[in-house]
Amino acid sequence: MLDHVSISHQNGLILWSRSFTPTFEALAKTAASPVNALIKEAFIEGKARNEDEAFEKDGYSVRWTMENGLGLVFVVVFPALLPLTYIPELLQRTKQLFIALFQPYLQSLIDSLTAGTLALSSASTTALRVLEQKIDEERWAAIFDRCLKSLEGVSGLVPPSWNMIDWMSIVSKTDSNSSPALSDNEYTPVTAEEIAKNVQALKSKMKGGRAKGSRGGRGEGPSPSPSPSRKTPNNNNATAKLMRKWGDSKVSADDMAALDFSAPADTNAQVDTEGLVSNDALGTRNSSGAYEVADWDHKRGNESGLPSEEDILSRRTGQLAITPKTDTEEESTESSTWSDMFSRLTGKKTLTQEDLKPVLVEMERHLMSKNVAKDISEKMCESVGAALIGKKLGGLNSVKSEVQNALSVSLTRVLTPKTSTDILLEIQRKRQASSLASPDAPPDPYALTFVGVNGVGKSTNLSKVCFWLLQNGLRVLIAACDTFRSGAVEQLRVHVRNLGALGEEMGIDEGGSKKIELFERGYGKDAAGIAKDALSYAKENRFDVVLIDTAGRMQDNEPLMRALAKLVAVNNPDKIIFVGEALVGNEAVDQLSKFDRSLKDFSSAGGVQKKRGIDGIILTKFDTIDDKVGAALSMTYVTGQPILFVGCGQTYTDLRQLKVNHIVQALLS
Repeated sequence: MLDHVSISHQNGLILWSRSFTPTFEALAKTAASPVNALIKEAFIEGKARNEDEAFEKDGYSVRWTMENGLGLVFVVVFPALLPLTYIPELLQRTKQLFIALFQPYLQSLIDSLTAGTLALSSASTTALRVLEQKIDEERWAAIFDRCLKSLEGVSGLVPPSWNMIDWMSIVSKTDSNSSPALSDNEYTPVTAEEIAKNVQALKSKMKGGRAKGSRGGRGEGPSPSPSPSRKTPNNNNATAKLMRKWGDSKVSADDMAALDFSAPADTNAQVDTEGLVSNDALGTRNSSGAYEVADWDHKRGNESGLPSEEDILSRRTGQLAITPKTDTEEESTESSTWSDMFSRLTGKKTLTQEDLKPVLVEMERHLMSKNVAKDISEKMCESVGAALIGKKLGGLNSVKSEVQNALSVSLTRVLTPKTSTDILLEIQRKRQASSLASPDAPPDPYALTFVGVNGVGKSTNLSKVCFWLLQNGLRVLIAACDTFRSGAVEQLRVHVRNLGALGEEMGIDEGGSKKIELFERGYGKDAAGIAKDALSYAKENRFDVVLIDTAGRMQDNEPLMRALAKLVAVNNPDKIIFVGEALVGNEAVDQLSKFDRSLKDFSSAGGVQKKRGIDGIILTKFDTIDDKVGAALSMTYVTGQPILFVGCGQTYTDLRQLKVNHIVQALLS
């Protein structure tokens, strides 16, 4: 939790600042501000201080860094009690991003400032206004917020179960006169004003605690209330918690009913559809009336329109900057510079391994920085190098540009789908083929099985795919085949209820018939048998599509992989979709390859039917990676199967299609 951040010049000119709490916002306008104390002691009085050494004032910790070339000072203020370990990295990243975005305008302002005076000339006033306008246009505040949020998510303060706010709430409860209590519930969210009040009250308590002699219990203040754990139990309290039964005694039906705290399903409950869909994320209808999800575009980043940090920094460093050469390397290559240039102009320059090696090394690092698995990066660069050795380098093309062009072609070749990704067309074809084979019988439904490791979002993205199918007028049956995880069936029941309410609101129901339904048999049952019964039920009731949800499992768990292969062998779904996270790099290759290999090995036991592997991929949490889309390349490279969709949000409309050229641009940006 930060209190204040500011960017200023050494002469005192503030270029940008923000206060995060009302208390500090009022304090910043006074001479008692910790920032003013830092400026007075470190800069005006000339007392040397190390940037790595924390400066503390009135319960606040002040950390700063400088940019000597432009004379800029970057300052962050936060409560001294909080162990914020990410502050040094926040300062460095803030400095890099701010200079990369505004260096020309900063240089113009610095040049116009009069040395040794705080007065602004007309030229410096104009330069300052231009800089402030540019800061607004580039949405610097939003860029800083994203940078801060990413660092807070990685580092955190302390374990979530014992954070600073909870600690302060406990302290406030022990002395009602010293600070206001947050809430009766320790985990109730509080506003910024309440947090600021509690921090200030806590600081006042810590300052006056020793003076009151609280250690020996002789102070005149009120004695703290007894600890909750030491309270004498009230046997007359009718609402006291009953003792649970433990041991090996037999559990009766009444005992089971008493321990069942799950609420019965209310099929008539009203669903608040507001927030279930995002109008900005809705797809479009094509010329034939089919609903198509929107395309993912790396330029849109995380749907906020902000450029990624790599894009910002590349404005100064250029694309794929090569590591600078040493003095020895420069001396060895200087003599051949003119001859190499002449060879290029005449079209006689032949690329060699020595020419390509430094560029390929840097290209490999660049791909890994985009979250491409290490082995995949090495193989891609090796193939590009092998294709370029001996090639004539004509015109003014550089080695780097030739490598980039060859890598772009190679990436496009790998990412281009080898099979059809039009699921709607495949559903229509199966329905027609089934009707021709048995005109009097209901057509066979199209089956999609969702597999993956634990916690990647299979059920959530299954519901997004279901919404897309419902928008195209198809009847969908969801088979709850995750009979292991507690709450899995209830989760799907909520999704079905929500999607049904959305269908009524959007007018996609026909004649009052249910467009979506849940097929479940509870917990502890055989998943393969449930899926088989669901397919039979779907055919009898003329459902078009069956979405089979399976339990998450680790790729190394052979018994669970055999059970999944059994489900595939018994039911032979039309597509097996692997759901994986876009956040993982090398782990993505291991997960997908082992799932694919296990399905092929175990589903064809006995050689009765052909081997079945992964047919398509859905990548989740795509809104958290900006342009680090390397997982898409790694997964496609391993199996050769296409990325069908990517999930990028929390609503049913947050589903995107990946275009090959967009992935290539994101990888090379």
